[in-house]
Amino acid sequence: MAEILEIIMIVSFGASWPLNVIKSYKARTTKGKSLPFLLLILFGYVAGITSKFVNEAYMAAFAQKWYVLFFYILNFVMVSADLLVYIRNYRLDRKAKEEN
Repeated sequence: MAEILEIIMIVSFGASWPLNVIKSYKARTTKGKSLPFLLLILFGYVAGITSKFVNEAYMAAFAQKWYVLFFYILNFVMVSADLLVYIRNYRLDRKAKEEN
C-alpha cells in the first residue's frame, strides 16, 4: 500500500511537467521560470532515486516493485527536459537582449 501511495504522489507531481515543458518551449523565454527551483526539484528526484537503491528491502523486492523507481526516473527525465528548454530559452533571451 505504501508503494501505491508513493506512486500517486509521484504521478501527481509528474503530471504537470510535460505541459510545463511544452509551455516553456512555446514561450521562448525564461521569464516566470526559476533555475534554482528546477535544480532543487532535480536534486529531490536524485535523492528519491538514490533512496530506492540504498533501501535493502526495496532492492530485495525490486522485481515486484520496479514501477516505483520507474516513476521517479520518468519525472527526473521530464524535469531535465524542462531544464534543457530553460537553457535554450536563456540563450534566446540573451540573444534578443543583444539585438536591442
